[in-house]
Amino acid sequence: MIEVRKAPQGKLARSIRVGNNQFTADVSLAEGGDGLGPDPHDLLDSALGACTALTVAMVALRKQMPLEDVQVSISHVEAAGLYRLSRQIRFVGALSAEQRDYLLGIANKCPIHRALQGRFEVETVLAA
Repeated sequence: MIEVRKAPQGKLARSIRVGNNQFTADVSLAEGGDGLGPDPHDLLDSALGACTALTVAMVALRKQMPLEDVQVSISHVEAAGLYRLSRQIRFVGALSAEQRDYLLGIANKCPIHRALQGRFEVETVLAA
């Protein structure tokens, strides 16, 4: 479960607890916040980047490929009800062209990529 509460500092900043991990989300000064952490869009985008990098790294490790690092850059554009993510991936290591192609295909199989390609439903209820 993820819990979100008001952060100890900042006008709008929120403290987010995920298991034993805690971090802060906020909005920029221009949006009325204090810029104390990534904004919610950055968190969504970073979920795709982190999932991509972790999934590719796990597969490369399991297949004993010479992958030293996988670097992922994510950007997004919002317009007319569409949230378009752009992902750039760089593989570091002495990989063959075949290994690079294989790992690029694996990137599209990360759980967050698959979730984002599917349909979302959000249920909201008032807590007791």
